[in-house]
Amino acid sequence: MAKTVLLLGSGGREHAMALALSKSPLLGRLFAAPGNPGIGALADLAALDMTDSGAVLSFCNAKGVDLVIVGPEAPLVAGLVDALEAGGVMAFGPSAAAARLEGSKAFTKEFCARFSVPTAAFGRFEAPAPAKAYAREKGAPIVVKADGLAAGKGVIVAMSLSEAEAAIDMMFEGAFGAAGQTIVIEAFLSGEEASFFALCDGTKAVAFASAQDHKRVGEGDTGRNTGGMGAYSPAPIIDAAMSARVMAEIIDPTMKGMAELGAPFKGVLFAGLMIGADGPKLIEYNVRFGDPETQVILPRLEDDLLTLIIACVEGDLPEAAVRLSPQSALTVVLAAKGYPEAPEKGSEIRGIDDAGALPGVTITHAGTKILDGRLIADGGRVLNVTGVGEDIREAQSRAYAAVDAIDWPGGFWRRDIGWRALKLLSEGSRKA
Repeated sequence: MAKTVLLLGSGGREHAMALALSKSPLLGRLFAAPGNPGIGALADLAALDMTDSGAVLSFCNAKGVDLVIVGPEAPLVAGLVDALEAGGVMAFGPSAAAARLEGSKAFTKEFCARFSVPTAAFGRFEAPAPAKAYAREKGAPIVVKADGLAAGKGVIVAMSLSEAEAAIDMMFEGAFGAAGQTIVIEAFLSGEEASFFALCDGTKAVAFASAQDHKRVGEGDTGRNTGGMGAYSPAPIIDAAMSARVMAEIIDPTMKGMAELGAPFKGVLFAGLMIGADGPKLIEYNVRFGDPETQVILPRLEDDLLTLIIACVEGDLPEAAVRLSPQSALTVVLAAKGYPEAPEKGSEIRGIDDAGALPGVTITHAGTKILDGRLIADGGRVLNVTGVGEDIREAQSRAYAAVDAIDWPGGFWRRDIGWRALKLLSEGSRKA
């Protein structure tokens, strides 16, 4: 029976999800709120406030919505899934109790200690003096994190003690509002970062996909941290053996631990990992699909996304592995000049139809709007250009060919997305 679906969110992640959902034979009608111009080509857009659970529930009842898919983290942490389920509407995502894995870094670190999930040593603090004493005792480099949600900006990797102390003061002085009233200080982990996604139905988890993000605004991974300037999938460091370790050492203990706490996890569990000499360690959890990782993962998905989502919600996720294309995908984020500090809005973007028509290319909207028939930049991260190819080199070539076909003087982007994977590919070729 065809399903009427409401997708909540407005970014590139949600556009990528809408594209995947639109391929499902199970999909009847797709609504999206608030959506964006790209999503609007696939769904009926609604002006809904995601933080108003009553309004979302009323919309679902009025439109006969069978399933709500929640894209961003804030509504999940606030308990939107709980409210929808209490109102008789099926929803994809964790309960508020389970979403604490992203909503509170202190909760997650203490959870890891209790259930033997490998992670960095840490301390939790509610005042600056003991936090600074801990930082001085441990030395730099050291990582300072706001406990709560801070729109991806609440993590400072301090390379010196003075930087660590400044970060501690900044957080306790209210730079991140309530999110920084408690902070976590943890040991600096060395190794290679990777993103690992698992689908979860409350009892079991199935490995979904891996990716690697590029957080720094500048080429060569320099400059300010951002929400992500690009990504590629799969992550070469997450081979079959490493994937099995991540599931056995990190994901499965988390599923068992959350069930033991009375908060079984349903939805997408996104583990940010550091892969070091002694194996994988958890940096942090997110409780939803990542952005821009979703834009590189979903083009590789060969299974029906809607069927998988329904199985998660209904608690009967099949144990069979999710089918992914052996091809590689690479996404370049096009950002407005001034991002991440003060992105400049209002500039016109031309040429995306021609760019999107190139072979192996998908373009997803993030911060855009239509004004007088023109496509206008309306955010920090504005577009995602994804290339798919036989290997990461071909995926990168296709993505950048499409980027070069876009006429947007008001934007900028990195030219080196995928550099780490390409380096590995080159080293492998030389050894061969």
